[in-house]
Amino acid sequence: MRKVLALALGLVLLAGCSDAAPSAPLGDPEPGTLRILAGSELADMQPVLDEAARATGVTVKFTFTGTLEGAEALANGGVDGKYDAVWFSSNRYLAGLPEAAKRLGNQVKIMSSPVVLGLAAPVAQRLGWAGKPVSWGEIAAQAGKKAFSYGMTDPSASNSGFSALVGVASALAGAGNAIDARQIASVTPQLTQFFSAQALSAGSSGWLSDAYVRRATGPDPVDGLINYESVLLSANASGKLPAPLTLVYPSDGVVTADYPLSLLASAGDDARSAHQRLSDYLRTAEVQKRIMETTQRRPVVPGVALGPRFAAHDLVELPFPATQQAVDALLRAYFDKIRRPSRTLYVLDTSGSMKGDRIDSLRTALAGLTGADTSLTGRYRRFRSREEVIMLPFSTRPSGATTFTVPEQDPAGELARIKAFAEGLTANGGTAIYDSLAEAYRELEPVQARDPDRFTSIVLMTDGENANGSSLADFKLAFGSIPPSVKQVPVFTVLFGEGSNDELTQVATMTGGKVFDGRETPLSDVFKEIRGYQ
Repeated sequence: MRKVLALALGLVLLAGCSDAAPSAPLGDPEPGTLRILAGSELADMQPVLDEAARATGVTVKFTFTGTLEGAEALANGGVDGKYDAVWFSSNRYLAGLPEAAKRLGNQVKIMSSPVVLGLAAPVAQRLGWAGKPVSWGEIAAQAGKKAFSYGMTDPSASNSGFSALVGVASALAGAGNAIDARQIASVTPQLTQFFSAQALSAGSSGWLSDAYVRRATGPDPVDGLINYESVLLSANASGKLPAPLTLVYPSDGVVTADYPLSLLASAGDDARSAHQRLSDYLRTAEVQKRIMETTQRRPVVPGVALGPRFAAHDLVELPFPATQQAVDALLRAYFDKIRRPSRTLYVLDTSGSMKGDRIDSLRTALAGLTGADTSLTGRYRRFRSREEVIMLPFSTRPSGATTFTVPEQDPAGELARIKAFAEGLTANGGTAIYDSLAEAYRELEPVQARDPDRFTSIVLMTDGENANGSSLADFKLAFGSIPPSVKQVPVFTVLFGEGSNDELTQVATMTGGKVFDGRETPLSDVFKEIRGYQ
């Protein structure tokens, strides 16, 4: 069992690209219905699936899940009796996880999309990469010179980010085989060069694409994205970009998602029949063309011609790590040594309404990020080496900020101090949301000026409506005068208790952040989910 759990910790970072924990199961099976646990990126298949329902009589009921959460549910039996199938971007990782692999039945590849680099056309022209073969090594060298910037999803939260990390590391290792744990140290300097140009991080491909569009039209634009080819082509087709993306297909290889629609071994006869009918329909030539037009993903059925917007079909496929040790070593190196460190400022409601279970939930959620949470998600969503963590509790007014910096060597002591701080939070007083949020920006201004090379974000958690100090309207007026260095810092708002959905959504939208719902989901899970965006 210990061996299975160790393998799970490394190999489950894969199952799809999403930003949500599994929602409630969909109830008892119905004839002609497939209950599918899937990555949220599959939402764009709904028009095709609506047509499939009319043609085959098979109705798909999706439950969207996060990457780690979905894989963990598969490995620990959480899918048994609740779902008929899973549909993630790839199953190659799950094949190495015995407890998950044994639950997979018939697997049918439906479509594909490689993970590639997209650069704004003027940038690609400037670098001389438009229409020419470019290796990952060349890309890493130019990234190290800050010749361009890009966004990429968090490899612990999204398959596109993990595939990019694996692809770059494998290509730089140049062994021709799957990278192993011993080779990672040798490519760490080049990987550090490569990731020094990363300017955006995200927990899902969809949010990353939206953030890129927002930044592309702002004062500090990002030059490109590493993402699925389908996401990059969809961004071009959206008409929202100031300049189209030129897709760069590295000559030494890519990692490709193949989206297998996978029946669960426990599925009943009706589900098996529905899975067969749906799979057969989705793989017909006409529907493969429809998928290509609707989702910008490639057909997997021979004889279906690629559209003119796609690059040559024969791309070099890079091998995936075959062992838990390699995956774990690669992710550990990425978070603790390679990627730019992060800075997170937590604006935490400790008003009187938080007394009891609510303040206990907040303490537990923060303590979990120090390593107290040993689940699969907890392991990869903890506070990381080199990270700066700023705590700003508030009630009737904001309290003073307390800053912690997790050292690269021997982080246990600082993590223990964060845990002690979290466990010492008490609830009392009123609720000054916008005075406290304004104070967060004031706190960030000097530290950003001293140390700008961090992924910086604000997390705002409140269980009530603003009752003291400035209003949302006041904050909006003041936001226009916030210095550019901190104005682009996103605010990730957490709905909790009676917090105002409308106001917190406005804050997240205005700042380029995202709303997370902690009203039905445990606060610990919400905080771990947010970590994928930091």
